Amino acid sequence: MQTQTILGAGGNIGNGLAEKLSDHNVRLVSRNPKGRLGKEELVKADLLKASQVNEAVKGSDICYLVAGITYRAAVWERDWPVIMKNVIAACKTHAARLVFFDNMYAYDPKAIGLLREDSPIRPESRKGKVRAQIAQLLMNEIDQGQLTAMIVRAADFYGPGAQQSMVHETIINRMIAGKSAQWMYHKNKKHSFTYIPDAAYATAFLAQQEDSWNQVWHLPTSKSYPSAQEIATILASKLGRKDTVQVLPGWVVSVLAVFMPLMQEIKELRYQLEEDYCFDSSKIEAAYGLTATPIEEGLQACIDH
Repeated sequence: MQTQTILGAGGNIGNGLAEKLSDHNVRLVSRNPKGRLGKEELVKADLLKASQVNEAVKGSDICYLVAGITYRAAVWERDWPVIMKNVIAACKTHAARLVFFDNMYAYDPKAIGLLREDSPIRPESRKGKVRAQIAQLLMNEIDQGQLTAMIVRAADFYGPGAQQSMVHETIINRMIAGKSAQWMYHKNKKHSFTYIPDAAYATAFLAQQEDSWNQVWHLPTSKSYPSAQEIATILASKLGRKDTVQVLPGWVVSVLAVFMPLMQEIKELRYQLEEDYCFDSSKIEAAYGLTATPIEEGLQACIDH
């Protein structure tokens, strides 16, 4: 069996991957790794320390970089290039393949109406520029034949037990608790959401295909592109509640950003909420027949969790 190493284990995708890869030897790497199935190898490591990353990767066939770090641009600018360089160096040293789990921040905001794998990389936000920088580090290694790797990308997450998911915090969890849904800027703009189990399954699947490597993939994401209001309406019909969505306009977000650092971080990505944001995954569907779970089914699973 292959050794599959999850770097930055413990988050939404790391947990899902551990389950999807259970037929292999699974190694969970983080500062405080915790097994979910009771048979994983647990390795403590700080991804900012090259020697620890090198030791954690040793003996791996495939590594998955799925780490999440503090959601602040300054932290991303400081830490993400270090993490990526450490992981690339370790994978090259030990001849391990690398899957980098990315988001869509690096794309040109003007292309957000229909994002594909070949959409232009032209970020305007600080976080987007970091994502573009580290993705390019990886693509350079691929282009030079130094590393076998791939980049997989997803839209905003949702799914049973999701952690740090905007749609969960503002709509799903609030409505399950009997509260009104909330959203920022506009409630009727289209917005893509990737179902966590779909993302985990597709990531594990792609890593086992010989023809999937050295390219970028969008993970299966529903083409229904529901707005925040449509999400609330679906949930309301299932929960027997009103589908009212309280909207925080831009000026309120700006005021809150003065007192709440997280709001300041969200503010630079407001283009994702002010325009239709449609994340297209036709490539993986055409290549392998992998399709997204319907939104209604995914939201029901969130309720049942």
